[in-house]
Amino acid sequence: MMPAYVIADVKVSDAARYEGYRALSPAAVAAAGGEFVVRGGQSAVLEGDWQPGRLVIVRFPDFAAARSFYDSTLYSQARAARAGATEKFNMVVVEGI
Repeated sequence: MMPAYVIADVKVSDAARYEGYRALSPAAVAAAGGEFVVRGGQSAVLEGDWQPGRLVIVRFPDFAAARSFYDSTLYSQARAARAGATEKFNMVVVEGI
């Protein structure tokens, strides 16, 4: 089984509203067997022109678990709480070791 990582690049535009998402998303991550690896924190561009906002990386046991997280009712509630709180929210899932 190969782990999978959900990676999000976020630019928060309404911090108070985003707090609702931050409060709900950990339960959705845990329910799918995931764990936060990175949740905000300092970052620096080393090469290229990517200007990431808030970076979040979550590790799941496998790709199916990551998809299960995203498609879950719990995460759907978190996404609804996030509505209107971000200027940018990009998310991908990738397998990796």
